[in-house]
Amino acid sequence: MGYKVEKSDEEWRAQLTDEEYQVLRQAGTERAFTGEYTDTKTVGVYNCRACGAELFRSTTKFESHCGWPSFYDPSATDAVETREDRSLPGRPRTEVLCATCGSHLGHVFEGEGYDTPTDLRYCINSIAIRLEPTE
Repeated sequence: MGYKVEKSDEEWRAQLTDEEYQVLRQAGTERAFTGEYTDTKTVGVYNCRACGAELFRSTTKFESHCGWPSFYDPSATDAVETREDRSLPGRPRTEVLCATCGSHLGHVFEGEGYDTPTDLRYCINSIAIRLEPTE
């Protein structure tokens, strides 16, 4: 797949910390309730930590009590991509990727009963995003 931002593995390793690289480029997951944005209520825009593309806005962030920042909608329909993830045996999920650079962000879940306009929960690793506060 051709992304707008394409870098070699060596370039990504040089740009990202080991922890960022493990999540963003190797589809890892940070431990629940450890991310810096899990409970953040600051108003602003959440950008991809790898390429800086806008992904989510604080207006769609909600408390899901799942251990990771949760959003019910990306900031634009083309901000993220999804694909099937069968990495956990017997538990298919939908992976969420940055549409600009292809970095792994987390997963999206549907129909969990959250009172949101989309009935979706984008469960995103804090380490995959960076908050740009607005005033």
